[in-house]
Amino acid sequence: MTPTNNPFLADFTSMSSHGATAGGGVDRQAATVADGQTRNWFRGLVEGHGFTVRYDAVGNQYSMLELNPGAPWIAVGSHLDSQPLGGRFDGAYGVLAGAHAAQRVRQSLDGTNGTALFNIVVINWFNEEGCRFKPSMMGSSVYTGKLSAAQVLETADPAGTTVREALEAIGTIGDFELPVAAYVEIHIEQGRSLEDRGLSIGLVESTWGANKYEFTVHGDQAHTGATIIADRRDALLGASALVVAAREIALAHSTDEHMVITSCGEFTVFPNSPVVVASRVNLLVDVRSTDPDVLAAADADLHARIEGIEKMANVRIERGKEHVWGAKAYDKAGLELAARAAESLGLSHGVVRTLAGHDSTNMKDIVPTIMLFVPSVEGISHNERELTYDADMLKGVDLLTEVLARVVRGEFVSPSGIVEEPAGGSTLVS
Repeated sequence: MTPTNNPFLADFTSMSSHGATAGGGVDRQAATVADGQTRNWFRGLVEGHGFTVRYDAVGNQYSMLELNPGAPWIAVGSHLDSQPLGGRFDGAYGVLAGAHAAQRVRQSLDGTNGTALFNIVVINWFNEEGCRFKPSMMGSSVYTGKLSAAQVLETADPAGTTVREALEAIGTIGDFELPVAAYVEIHIEQGRSLEDRGLSIGLVESTWGANKYEFTVHGDQAHTGATIIADRRDALLGASALVVAAREIALAHSTDEHMVITSCGEFTVFPNSPVVVASRVNLLVDVRSTDPDVLAAADADLHARIEGIEKMANVRIERGKEHVWGAKAYDKAGLELAARAAESLGLSHGVVRTLAGHDSTNMKDIVPTIMLFVPSVEGISHNERELTYDADMLKGVDLLTEVLARVVRGEFVSPSGIVEEPAGGSTLVS
């Protein structure tokens, strides 16, 4: 089926034109003009299908489809913002899939497929990526009470523009609030385990733990030609040593059972002149693992190495803001429900863990949550070459529709908020 005759693929192609880059990806950083255009495009799309759209104080976009007036709400969603020169699929696929699945659930309920015990809201979370404004998963962090709206609204990007100013500029800020009873998210895997195993669907059983730190390395500006090595306080040398230490820690602490991943994804050098010893470097260091004890040991090793780096480079390393989430399981009842749904559709599936953070990482801490993956070709993500095949996207929409229909009928949580126990009989392929 081609994009011209499949509604979802046609909408995905249209959505991907907003912020499109020459390399086939998108650049829609949070609350930029391109992000605003995509939000407005999505609003027009869903309003045309009978959704009502509202915004909260930090720009989270709620597209509501009422199936049973007065009933509680089930949320489904992801994010439309992207990394700089990011892929078309990361986040955006899940938002659009949620809208299509919600419509299909409504159509099925018009027939003989049961009664809705819940309404559906599709949420486009603000600033999941965290590249323009820090931290990542900002909108869902406010929703779940991990960050205050006031703090977020005063957060500034590198150019000094605050979140409040940016959201007001694109007209997607309001005062709406909506409690939800459960949350469902589908996303590209951003890894290659599904592709390697030949599976169509990943049932996410838990998150990896992640500790993300902002460091500032303080040195002293000097002439690169005239200042002898013994007199230098080179911030770039200290920062580079921290980057190398992070990689060494990943190699030293990974085991056959539990991998450690470290990275330094942002690096800003001052004054960044070819003939000046750097006076300051700002960088982010990220440490992740599946096991909390392994993560704790790797994290302790990172901080223990800082004093030695300071002495070696004659610099001072300042630890700034941090963003931490623990390794935590998703609801077993949701995992079982998703497995039954996949089996009913004949979709191959297996249990996976998520290395990346998602808005579901926050939502699972306050409401029962189901997280689903579709394959990423070669595991490529945060890259213009990011790709998920059309057939895999469509299988994901089919599964999300089936999962959402079951949740709306009360198979996951009851209208009173009680989690339904797994019915049994399904098989989780590890």
